Amino acid sequence: MAWFTAKEALAFLQVQPQTLYANVSRGRIRAKPDPGDSRRSLYNADDVKRMASRQTGRRSVAAVAAKTMAWGDPVLSSSITTVDTNRLWYRGQDAVALSHTHTLEQIASLLWQVDTVSFNTPARIANVDVAFTSPLARAMQVLVPQIDTALPSRGRATTVLVNEAMSVIGTLIAAMLGHSETPGMPLHRRIAQAWDVPEAEDILRRTLVLLADHELNASAFAVRVAISTGASIPAGLMAGLTALTGPLHGSAVKGVRALKAQAQQQGVMQSVRDHLQRGDTLPAFGHPLYPHGDARAAALLQQFSLTPVYQAISEAGEEISGEKPNIDFVLSALAETYALPSEAPVILFALARSVGWVAHALEQKTTGQLIRPRANYVGEAVQA
Repeated sequence: MAWFTAKEALAFLQVQPQTLYANVSRGRIRAKPDPGDSRRSLYNADDVKRMASRQTGRRSVAAVAAKTMAWGDPVLSSSITTVDTNRLWYRGQDAVALSHTHTLEQIASLLWQVDTVSFNTPARIANVDVAFTSPLARAMQVLVPQIDTALPSRGRATTVLVNEAMSVIGTLIAAMLGHSETPGMPLHRRIAQAWDVPEAEDILRRTLVLLADHELNASAFAVRVAISTGASIPAGLMAGLTALTGPLHGSAVKGVRALKAQAQQQGVMQSVRDHLQRGDTLPAFGHPLYPHGDARAAALLQQFSLTPVYQAISEAGEEISGEKPNIDFVLSALAETYALPSEAPVILFALARSVGWVAHALEQKTTGQLIRPRANYVGEAVQA
């Protein structure tokens, strides 16, 4: 049986690496670790040739465009983040390696391409009901008044937008955490203090770094679309937060908790089997961009111990589905291991990802282009 390197497979398919990895994840192309280099993979030559033959003659502009929105070819150019060779890269640097030493503020500096970044939260935010609304709702609540007063992003210098972004994220921190300003303290330490978990400080730092950005995901794309119209930084972040509320994005952790609750009642193996027998995707296992397992999840799982139920779910899920736990599984498991607040996963996700959203906003603003794709009309025939 012949095997191709990634370079050879991409040459045959004439696609971007993300498309190759998506085909591996979907079982269309078999892959295995390269015996000569465990960091790389080999791809079944027959599968690659078969996929290439299917694509011959069908890659019209319309066909390619239709596929870009579903883990297909890149939809726009960016120099911020990519997933390649099963690793996450921030401006050409390995995100996992950065997570060993960096803070979220330092990652913001890298992604925004500025010298220093700090998020000074206000001591108090008016009209935010901490007791009766969710963290995401509170975050949106504090952005709404700013949308009326903030200036458009279009026509303003990047340095001005960066200063505004630091202030906006500082406000989001105060709204979501509900604690007062701590000047000069990195966010992971503020969170550890707010939740009274000093022992979790380092894992929180690593988590924030690895959640900062993830290429052109749904929320980042929503931010870019908003900013492409000239919308303000607060309005752009509002678009990101709105996308984050969906169960297939920032709220995916709820599916993990539902699986855990079912596992505690019916047993782990039975719960995992029930999910698959219903035709459901096992929540928080596998990722289309990581055919050999979510690199972020793998890095974080080396830093803390799972509780028995999460350990059992991890093992059963991987054994039965053939997929490894992803970052949503880790966020849920992390919250249980350190007894974090129930909303901790979404808070960590939103505050970390706001850094990536700003990076995308700044990059989109510099293009000066409106994102306005055409629709592939499939309705009633047009009457001449």
